[in-house]
Amino acid sequence: MRVLYHHRTASKDGQAVHIEEMITALREQGHEVRVVAPGGSDEPSGQMGAEVGWVARLRARLPKAAYELLELAYTLVAYRRLAAAAREFKPDVIYERYNLFLLAGLMLKRRTGLPLLLEVNAPLAEERGKFGGLGLPRLARWAEAKAWRGADFVLPVTDVLADHVRAVGVPDERIVVVPNGINEAHFAAAPDAAAAKAGLGWPDALVLGFTGFVRDWHGMDRVIRWMAGGDAPANARLLIVGDGPARPDLEQLAAELQLGDRVRFTGVIHRDRVPALVAAFDVALQPAVVAYASPLKLIEYLALGKAIVAPNQPNIAEVLDDGVNALLFEPDDVTGLERSLARLAHEPALRQRLGQGAHDTIARLQLTWAGNARKAVGLAARAGAPA
Repeated sequence: MRVLYHHRTASKDGQAVHIEEMITALREQGHEVRVVAPGGSDEPSGQMGAEVGWVARLRARLPKAAYELLELAYTLVAYRRLAAAAREFKPDVIYERYNLFLLAGLMLKRRTGLPLLLEVNAPLAEERGKFGGLGLPRLARWAEAKAWRGADFVLPVTDVLADHVRAVGVPDERIVVVPNGINEAHFAAAPDAAAAKAGLGWPDALVLGFTGFVRDWHGMDRVIRWMAGGDAPANARLLIVGDGPARPDLEQLAAELQLGDRVRFTGVIHRDRVPALVAAFDVALQPAVVAYASPLKLIEYLALGKAIVAPNQPNIAEVLDDGVNALLFEPDDVTGLERSLARLAHEPALRQRLGQGAHDTIARLQLTWAGNARKAVGLAARAGAPA
């Protein structure tokens, strides 16, 4: 199958991982993929825990409405590039990663009749309105609903997110939930925990770990304060794999609590290094998460059989079961995270049992990029693309 893959993503965080892994999985299964993207290249970025600064700078300098009109205008630029690629490549299907004000895939579908699969990772009109503000909220909601209703199939990453898609009138038969996945070969090469800890210079440590772009709302300050309290064993260490805007404040907090090298940030790293670092974790952390997300870090924790701590909320419960592959705490319980950390710190048998349950979850729920690629191809065929 010939897949025309379109996205507008410039960041180099988990979004880039999702894009690169889906493209790779499709190609490994024998499909031809042509990528149309802002940089004009589908070469892997390889960076983990970073974002592109020019986008943030542009957004900060322009009035919100002006920035949003530029986003909408970019649809015309993207459409011309997408249409040119379609004329040359002659695709069987368009696969687009949804972004706010991006209607290029829908325009090409309407002009050519090609099937359109739309991957949705967040309700961006709501998200931007809540966290960053919108200058043109009615236009944003219109564009979002237009894109979702126009696709042959919409692929939200959680069923919670699917509810947002249903709310704008997309029927259930055109909604297929496809969570994030992992590249099994990538994680199969990870070292065992002892070797990974030795590589960090923490051979006898109880390692708590977090991966990704760390923000204030992730709640990592609670983990650092717990480490300085009486419930944390003296050998507890915290490894944050990645970077993010919360890093300076977290480093300052760790210094104020005199934790020294017990808290360590890797900074931005090549994502090929991630499995070897996660392998060192005894306890994998997801202290907070937005209500509709499918966190990539959770799938990676599962792949390496880590005991996970996460909030008990519907999107997380789509993948994690309390006492089976994770300890889940109530999000409104002000000490729930800390009690879960204490249990796992002092109960190695529980860590082992949850870790085994986590590892088994990947196969049970088919949480792989290869599986996601097969689902996408199957949906394309249902929508009329030649098999």
